Amino acid sequence: MEKHTLSVLVEDKPGVLARVSGLFSRRGFNIASLAVGPTEQVGVSRMTIVVSVEDFPLEQVTKQLNKLVHVIKIVELEPTQSVQRELLLVKVRADATVRSQVLETVQLFRAKVVDVSPESLTVEATGTSDKITALLRMLEPYGIREMVQSGMVAVGRGPRSITATAVR
Repeated sequence: MEKHTLSVLVEDKPGVLARVSGLFSRRGFNIASLAVGPTEQVGVSRMTIVVSVEDFPLEQVTKQLNKLVHVIKIVELEPTQSVQRELLLVKVRADATVRSQVLETVQLFRAKVVDVSPESLTVEATGTSDKITALLRMLEPYGIREMVQSGMVAVGRGPRSITATAVR
């Protein structure tokens, strides 16, 4: 199954997220990741949507999104032409017997410890999906007690920006 990252600029209005997710649901498109937040422009939010398409071409997804009234602009972000990152917070069992090994693993992945207790460490990591997956694989043997992972956020490389030239 092929995954594509879409940057969707939308008007910051109540119900827009529900309309977008409803469209995906009705059309049978699978959302692998979804992150929503404000942009540099007041009144405009950016949705970064990673969508899995198998039976439907990506063009069908974007055409359906463009029909929604509060959608301003849609751009597909190619991995080589964009910076894509996820955030992970993971609580790992780390008593005195393994704490130094867990800390060494955290340093190898350029992650950082953001909370400490006698029995565990909470680690914050940012990076590509592959980096986050690799870190989790390395921490798993110590015992993952709890974790939360953000959706993908992405921005195009270089000086060009995806901006909303006119809000409807």
